[in-house]
Amino acid sequence: MKEFNLNKLLRENIKNIKPYSSARDEYQDVTEDMVFIDANENPFENGVNRYPDPQQNKVKEALSELKGIPSNQILLGNGSDEVLDLIFRAFCEPNKDKIITLPPTYGMYSVLANLNAIENIEIPLEYDFQPDADEIIRVMHPQTKLLLLCSPNNPTANSFDADKIASLLDDFQGIVVIDEAYIDFSKDESWLSRLNDFPNLIITQTLSKAYGLAGIRLGICYASEAIISVLNKIKPPYNINQLTQEKALERLNDEKAVKSEIKIILNERQKLATALDAISYVYFVYPSDANFILAKVDDANKRYQQLIKEGIVVRNRTNQVLCEDCLRFTVGTAEENEKLIKVMNDLANV
Repeated sequence: MKEFNLNKLLRENIKNIKPYSSARDEYQDVTEDMVFIDANENPFENGVNRYPDPQQNKVKEALSELKGIPSNQILLGNGSDEVLDLIFRAFCEPNKDKIITLPPTYGMYSVLANLNAIENIEIPLEYDFQPDADEIIRVMHPQTKLLLLCSPNNPTANSFDADKIASLLDDFQGIVVIDEAYIDFSKDESWLSRLNDFPNLIITQTLSKAYGLAGIRLGICYASEAIISVLNKIKPPYNINQLTQEKALERLNDEKAVKSEIKIILNERQKLATALDAISYVYFVYPSDANFILAKVDDANKRYQQLIKEGIVVRNRTNQVLCEDCLRFTVGTAEENEKLIKVMNDLANV
């Protein structure tokens, strides 16, 4: 992007908004022997009677060390969905601005567009599941504030071509959000390595997938210090609770276990893909850079119901563009994957 003016992209009411100042924002020099009677908390200690750190500094420090990104370029949300919603509310004026999404993709993008009264311009992926960069730039409009790229993509499981993403970052005149929820399973490098090359780039990640913490709902946003400063002004004051922060820190400090689990998942993904490819009614197994596999079958609705009857729940994606008769299989444990393949083989003549 040759010229970037963050102020021109922000909503007018966001530019000069005064954020809520919590008790913990106003006084941060905390020591153990101090008496805190400023926040109307219950004084009886039980581990969670105090408000959590509104800036989640310890978690950000751990992420900063792990990812090589300064803490002031990190924002945490109650799941990636809150992070995305904050981005919508910072940049998109209701009933005026637009976003671009590339179906088939993560369904919350369109939900958030509807919730925020933002027009969603859908430009389907090409048949190789890559962005149609020329069409994206052709439909670009001064009110098109966000371009949402999910890479590796859900449900197609592939990563987008790096050259295409780079050209879009250069040519798109708004904010480009790269959703990297599945990046830990990909052979490709995260765009975090080029975060500071593009002032219009926002990267979202999560602890829900590779880190196995879907239940604590912790999403991560990486961007320029200027963008993070804006998002910090509009986030709820205590959006990440104390228990979530503690569990996140525990997991972030056990990178050896995380890497071990990722390795197992990648090995199981390969075994599962090979086994699925050998089943007669599985017509095509798409390459995967995620912790799931998309496969085209003879009749997705039929096979989905058959698997349900056998106690196996997969995701039927047949109603999404380019995904007719496709099922999505999350890579499970070795035992779960073996059960899936056995059942699917048994269904070959049903």
